[in-house]
Amino acid sequence: MTKQQRDTIDQMLRHGTLNLGGEVEEQRGIFADMMSSIPLPDDVLTEVRNLGEVPVVTITVDGSNSSGTILYFHGGAYALGTAALSAGLASQLARRTGARAVSVDFALAPERPYPAAVHDAVAAYRALLDDGVRASDIALAGESSGGGLALAATLAILSTGLPCPAAIYVASPWADLTTSGESTTTKAVVDPSVTPHGLRRRANDYAPGHDLADGRLSPVFADLTGFPPLLIQVGGNEVLLDDATRLAARAAGDGVAVTLDVTPDVPHVFVGFAGMLDEADHALSTAGQFIRTHLAAPES
Repeated sequence: MTKQQRDTIDQMLRHGTLNLGGEVEEQRGIFADMMSSIPLPDDVLTEVRNLGEVPVVTITVDGSNSSGTILYFHGGAYALGTAALSAGLASQLARRTGARAVSVDFALAPERPYPAAVHDAVAAYRALLDDGVRASDIALAGESSGGGLALAATLAILSTGLPCPAAIYVASPWADLTTSGESTTTKAVVDPSVTPHGLRRRANDYAPGHDLADGRLSPVFADLTGFPPLLIQVGGNEVLLDDATRLAARAAGDGVAVTLDVTPDVPHVFVGFAGMLDEADHALSTAGQFIRTHLAAPES
């Protein structure tokens, strides 16, 4: 775990052209170029298909034989990104668990604002159940806004009476669309890629006319009673650090088995730098063990 690795990534992000609060169409192209710059390993297999009526990309690592499924939600502030672009990070989880990952191409804002993304997430989960996959064999996972969506989808799943997934893993979750956490100010200088202004613009695109403090939009304010075991990983240099810490406190207060893992001196979604950053590989191994343990647990 070297300072040189952290400094290299920090400088790469600071000198990048992605502007979270910029015009959507331009930023989608920049985001796509950035996410696709590292090719997938040769043993990672992807298949584009529909799950119910929701487009997804199924991601497997050659030789894996687990029956488990990771239902994965990509980041991009609810406006950028695709299921295919998230295959790199999703495949890291698949590799460490032996499970397949199913990355969801949920609706993006501003063209299709809230609650369309949540509806897509729940529809994909329901379709897995309809295909005969047991809820105890499904973990939800996501990074950044995808982490927030995994949490929002779980709230919706519980409200509809569907069986609960086995576990949830979120990396650097955007869980407070009101941007009220202290770290949006205290970490603004050290966060090389995410700005409070950018978050606020994308939040308004995602949920125009809605109360952003509604727990269905900002799970830090939700009642999380009934949630499955939850692992939260976050970097110490993130403006979203307080989203993670407050989410963990809320979950613990609501009786959820929650683990908060804060890694110092690393940026937003640092787990996306596996192979470049020792801390990313270590965190992903921890996440893989967490998911593997809960997918293997017997049904109660």
